[in-house]
This record gives sequence, C-alpha cells and structure tokens, in this order.
Amino acid sequence: MRIRTLPAAVATAALFSSVLLGAGPAAADSSVPISVGDVRDTVVDGAHQRLFISGDSVITVVDYTGKVIQTLTGLSGVSDLVLSPDGGTLYAAVTGADKVVAFDTATLTQSAEYPTGAGTAPRHIALTQGRIWFGYGDQWDSGLGEVDLTASPATVTLDLAGGHDFASTPMLYADPANPDTLVALDGGISSGPIVVYDVSSGTPAIRVTKDEGGFYGDAAFTPGAQSIVVVGQGYRAVTEYRLSDLAKVHEYPVRDEPETVTVAPDGTIAATTLDTENTGDTYVFPGGADAPASVRNLSNAWMPWGGHSTSWSADGTKLFVLTGSSGSMQFQTVNEPRKYVTTLAVNAPATAPRAKTLTVKGTLTAGLLPPAGTAVNVVRTDLLSPTGKSLGTTVLGAGGSFSFTDVPPAGGTVRYTVTYPGDAAHTQASASDTVAVSRTTPAVTLTNNKKTYTYGKKVVFTAHLGATYTNRTVEIWADPYGPDKPNKLIKSGKVDAHGNLTATVTMSRDTAVSAVFKGDSRYSPRTVKSTAYAHVKTASSLSKYYRTGTIGSARYRYYHKNTDAILTTTMTYYKSRKERLDLQVYSGGKWYTTDSEYFALGTNGKSSVNLGHPGTASVRARVRASYIDPSSGDSVNTTTYGAWQYFYFTN
Repeated sequence: MRIRTLPAAVATAALFSSVLLGAGPAAADSSVPISVGDVRDTVVDGAHQRLFISGDSVITVVDYTGKVIQTLTGLSGVSDLVLSPDGGTLYAAVTGADKVVAFDTATLTQSAEYPTGAGTAPRHIALTQGRIWFGYGDQWDSGLGEVDLTASPATVTLDLAGGHDFASTPMLYADPANPDTLVALDGGISSGPIVVYDVSSGTPAIRVTKDEGGFYGDAAFTPGAQSIVVVGQGYRAVTEYRLSDLAKVHEYPVRDEPETVTVAPDGTIAATTLDTENTGDTYVFPGGADAPASVRNLSNAWMPWGGHSTSWSADGTKLFVLTGSSGSMQFQTVNEPRKYVTTLAVNAPATAPRAKTLTVKGTLTAGLLPPAGTAVNVVRTDLLSPTGKSLGTTVLGAGGSFSFTDVPPAGGTVRYTVTYPGDAAHTQASASDTVAVSRTTPAVTLTNNKKTYTYGKKVVFTAHLGATYTNRTVEIWADPYGPDKPNKLIKSGKVDAHGNLTATVTMSRDTAVSAVFKGDSRYSPRTVKSTAYAHVKTASSLSKYYRTGTIGSARYRYYHKNTDAILTTTMTYYKSRKERLDLQVYSGGKWYTTDSEYFALGTNGKSSVNLGHPGTASVRARVRASYIDPSSGDSVNTTTYGAWQYFYFTN
C-alpha cells in the first residue's frame, strides 16, 4: 500500500448512525510552497520523519514541514516508490531507463539498480516475499514482472500475469501484513478488473478477479491488508473491496471525482477529490463508512490528478496533502485530521439603539454536529470594553442554531464574537458580527467662520463642546490652503468649565480650522469647521520722481513728462504668483482705467514695472498692485487690493 508503515490491525467502527457529507471547509494547519512538479507517488519514511515524492524525473526528499532536504536526480520518468519492510531501502520505478533503482534511506545514496529489459518501461511496483513486482509496458502490451531479490544476483522475470491480458500497465499493491497477496488494478479501461494474485509460490496465480468499473486512480490497503480501498474516475465514492472475493464492503461518499486515497494505521480513510466546484477537496472519515466525513478545502484550485499525492504520517496523527500544479505546488499539513471541521456564522442586526435589547443569532455547522446543549462563548467588544467583555455562554439548539440577547451600554461599533472551543471530535471555531449602535450627536461650535484677517494676524479660535458622557477632549486643527502645507494639530485638551477650548492661528493663508470631538460611549464623534481668510502682505513704491507734493488729499510723486515712472512691489510670495497692476488716469474730475495687467513676482516676492511716461505735462495718474484670487495664479489667500500710488507729470 502507499503508506509503508508497520501495520496496526484496528478495525474501523460505525460510531455514528447518520451518513452525511461534511460541511464547513477549512484551511490546512500549515501550508508552504514546495518546488516539485508533476507528482507521481508519495511515500512516508517514518523512521527519518521524511517523505519521498516522485515526479519530473526526480525524487524530492522533504521533512514533515515540507522543507526540501535533498533531490535525487537523473531518474528519467521516475514513477512508483516503495519502502522495504525495515524502512532502510527505497525502491523506485525508473520508467524512462527501463530499471528499478534502490536508495539507502539513511544516506540518500543509490545502493543498487535492477534493469528490467529494454523497452519494458516499468511504471508501477510493489514489494512482498523478497520480490519487487513491477507493471510494465503500455496498453495491450502491458505485463507483470518481478525482480527476485532472494537470488544472488537478483533475477528478472517477465510475463507473469497468470493468463490475464492487461489493457494498461497494472497498478500494483502489496503489504507485509498479507505477504502472499499481490493486487493488480487494470486501470486504463472501463472494463478493467481488480486482479488478486497468490504469490506464495513465487509465481503469481490468480486467486480472484472482478470487474469493478476500471479507470482506477489510486488505492490503499486497510490495516491487515484484507481489504483494499479504491478510487477512480467518474465515481462519487471511495470504495472498499474485500480481497477474498472482491465483494464491496463499504462506500465512503464524496461530492466529486476522487483522485487519491490513503489509510492510516488505525484504519482512518482520507481521500482527495478533483473538487471542480471548490466546495471541499479533502475528506477524512473518522467514524468509518457509516459516519459523516470531515471535509476541508485546502486549495481553491482543482486538485492534482494522476498520482498519489496524499499520505498519513507514519504514526497516523497528521495528514500531508500536495495541492496545486507544477510551479505552484503547496505542501499542506493537517494536524488533527480526524476532527470534524466546525464553522460559525453570527448574524447581528445592522443597527440598534443604545441601552435597548437586541438579539443576535447564529449557527454552528459541521459534518457531525456537537450535541444540542453544547455551550459556545460570547464576548462583546465596544468603547467601554475595547479588549472585550465576556457575556457568558449560550447553548446550541437543534441544527446547531443559537441566539442570545444583550443590552449594549455603549454606542458606536459593537462587536459580538462567538467562540466554540472544540472538543476531542471537533475543531475550534470563532466568528463575529458588528452592530452600529446609535449615539447622541453632541453640540460642537467653532468661532470665526468666514472672517477675513490681515496677513500675519494672530487669531484666537474658540471651540465649544456641549454635553457629553465621559470625553471632554477637543482637538483643534489648522489646514492652510495649498498642497505644500499639511493639516496640523495645533491644540488638544479638555474644555474648560464653560465647555470652551481656544487656540491661536497665525493667518498667513486662508485656513480651514476644525474642531474635532472623537466621541465617547454615548455621544458620537463630530467635527465642525470654520474657514477664515487671510490677505496677502503687499507694499508698493514709486521711484525716479523729482519731488513730492499734495493735490487735494493725496500725496503725489512728481515726474518730468519724459521720465519713466518705476513701480516696485513687494508681495507675499507663493509659487507662480503674479501681481495685478491697475493704472488709472484723471480726467474731467474722474479716474479712468487705462490698463490692468498681471506681472510675475520673483522668488523674493518683488516685482519692478516700468510705467512709462506720457511726453506731455499736466497728467495725473495712479497705480496699485493687487492679489486677485484665483487670477493671480493661486488660491491660498483672499483677494487683497494694495494702496493707490499717485504721480503727476510736469514740464
């Protein structure tokens, strides 16, 4: 059989009365990537705590964690593997080299090889009575041969099928617990039988043969090797046959086409299925054929087919399963494979009022349910109990259902977590759901909304917090306009006896100031915002005038009619900012705009503009520099008009 370990004749028992397919797929206890490709066979070496995995012309040696220890190479088309009864030798069918090769399992070095004849292409092997039996050939040219290790040197004999004409290379199984028996599966044809040979004389003699549907994929002996468990294409069951007459003993139901099977020393059967619907790929039957399976979903992809990729550990406590495909293979370990996988579903109302009774319902599912009355633990997590508060237990009812009521003392997000601790037959499970429990909206205000201030003014913002339950802390944040300035916490603290907290903001830009209350168990979080505006700082001066004087109430700079007036402006700098100059001329008792134009500021915030000269005398003019939001190239300040600069041209 595929697990070559010491036999334990422990019969499977019908522990439970109902037959159900397991529910609640679960992941493996560990899953690690492994660099193997096409898997042909897997053998467990219990003495060295290793697995040998054949495929892609190599044998990969891994430990029980899936770590690769060594790779045995140069084995063209290596297929079946078998351990000697003492575990000291590994035999491998090397199909592409027409031989069987032996390795020392302690040193992992080749110890012998046995050519089987040109063109024989041995594919399947079994070991009993000091002979390596091998299935060779292809389709109707297939046959049964032996390597007699009792002879010195070993001899090879072909054509030992005992009158049976194999339609495909026979799959071979033998076990030291039943040393006179060799089983051959003619798996390549729908009418292919199971053939049981008596090999006590050294020459195979057909003891019983029977067509059981063909297209076999894998097989394993039960403890004592009196029955064989077979899987094959098209079936929805793992089937056990008695070797004495090939009568069907049990069927182990699965949802999809079974791919591989393995039997533990205590008789527990595990099988994998193709799992095309992704509903569960690994089945363990801890209670035998008359009890439900525990089903796990170890992979979201279809399971590998065409080789033996599932094995029990030598002591039968762990289950190893290879999943995936070449280039993405995973080595999966199930630590408690006999336990039924349990899953919990918890359903709480989406919303609920605080301090009012609510009801939470749920269901525990498993291939075999724990009995009604089984307790599950309930924990509530909320703002008053952030690390969780036990609400005691509730019990499972019919069909695994449960419910409980609670009066949530705190508002906000309230989480109810239900945990089933598991037992000797069931895995642990936990699930949760949340409720949005209502809270009162607090009164929060903030001063200075939509007010405008001169550049650089220090402005006091006052946040006011109304009634709350336990939290009296407010944060005040300032977020200046412009992507180069982050939102910044400028003050955080408890409000005073009047509910106020103040913070000072220097107004160099338009600024969104926020008062933030983060809530407590009875009052919800709230943020209010005041947007205050800041002018730019700007100053302008004229140059090249020859004197000053007053006309009316305005102070003028006097220029000769052919002298250019130069205006220099200093303005708060921002990237790509421009000033706007407005030029007006006085005529007939009124000011008329003659030009309005934008000029870029230097990185120092300065700009000098030649205003020209009229060439005639008695011309009165004025000019001002302004920042216009957003026409000046940005929107980080509010529109600011500079003071008029007056000038007069004379002869």
